Amino acid sequence: MTSRPVRIAVQIQPQHASYERMRDAVREAEDLGVDVIFTWDHFFPLNGDADGKHFECWTTLAAWAEQTSRVQLGALVTCNGYRNPDLLADMARTVDHISGGRLILGIGSGWAQRDFDSYGFEFGSTGSRLDDLAAALPRIESRWAALNPPPTGPMPILIGGEGEQKTLRMVAEHASIWHSFSGPDKLAHKLQVLRSHCDAVGRDLDEIEVSVGVGGRGREGRSAGDPEVEGQPLLDLGARLFTHGANGPDYDFTVLRRWIAWRDALNG
Repeated sequence: MTSRPVRIAVQIQPQHASYERMRDAVREAEDLGVDVIFTWDHFFPLNGDADGKHFECWTTLAAWAEQTSRVQLGALVTCNGYRNPDLLADMARTVDHISGGRLILGIGSGWAQRDFDSYGFEFGSTGSRLDDLAAALPRIESRWAALNPPPTGPMPILIGGEGEQKTLRMVAEHASIWHSFSGPDKLAHKLQVLRSHCDAVGRDLDEIEVSVGVGGRGREGRSAGDPEVEGQPLLDLGARLFTHGANGPDYDFTVLRRWIAWRDALNG
């Protein structure tokens, strides 16, 4: 099993809060010691008032890149269908430079039909969106190689999703981080599938950091506040990046602090 350290991330969800409050939450999260701060890539709130306050992903990331000095930053995850892949590559490269090399390109195929419809993008099917993502990833990597200046270094690519035939194959081919919301039983199975894809493309599974969403609404019956209960079984399977979601307008980090303390105890 990989010996990489345990890391803690927070997704500061850009909904129901003023930008000023969101900016304060980013500052607080970095001061608390999180390793990664994520936003998400949607155009409307995902819970609560469906027409409540909301802010766009990549302009937000550029601002966070200037505001912060230590944490990695990214989208959990960018929707491939909302931007031309070459443009997205250039945007990511630019934010990477603004941040001094701290950007993670989190990307997925997208699922929120209201976003697609309201902004005039073709929703298609689950399969077509995954096919579009598979076609986009080589274009993104090629664009990075052509840009002047290029990214500051190898750009970490995070791919989100659990689909066994297409998504996990893309993870094996392109990703340095794989993110899911799997509980222990599902994660064990998905990692077996991912290992088979890695074997097929000649890659070591240990090269991929396994990321899981935790601490939210008792997913799959798990404790939402106790990292020993929720985190340890996932850790034993190989998860190393644990992401807690924080919702506006308050961005309560009480549970997040428990995960940070757990990380510190494990990493020594």
